[in-house]
Amino acid sequence: MKIKIVAVGKVKEKFFLQAIEEYLKRCSRFARTEVREVPETLFKGVPNSAETETILKQEGRLLLENAEGFVVAMDTAGKMLSSTEMAETVKRAMQTHSTFTFLIGGSYGLSEEVRQRADVRWSLGAVTLPHQLARVVTAEQIYRILAINNNVGYHK
Repeated sequence: MKIKIVAVGKVKEKFFLQAIEEYLKRCSRFARTEVREVPETLFKGVPNSAETETILKQEGRLLLENAEGFVVAMDTAGKMLSSTEMAETVKRAMQTHSTFTFLIGGSYGLSEEVRQRADVRWSLGAVTLPHQLARVVTAEQIYRILAINNNVGYHK
């Protein structure tokens, strides 16, 4: 099994990087993992709706170029699935997929193209997280999913 996290932008804070690395190290017991960062589209000032759409399309194209296998878009407008529900979704998908890609957008979210490509659009809840923190939470949830599906006592 291979798991990819593809995210817009770089994680700059050391404590976020350490947390992500820790969860990916734990995941490596069950799957090959990798993180790919695609460049964030920089914009001076506050973009209008047309400019925001252009940013989303540019970042979305880069996300999709790196997507393979079963694609999970981390999306505030997605389904709010519990960890056990997502573990079951992954378990079912493992019957036909060996690679899972988790896509995390940048400051402006995800393009419609990314949303349409996703096999699952997963919301981590009603709160909006900074995309760097969303990467930590996503890495932790991936580990939790793997622990659940491998009967490891991490999930209670």
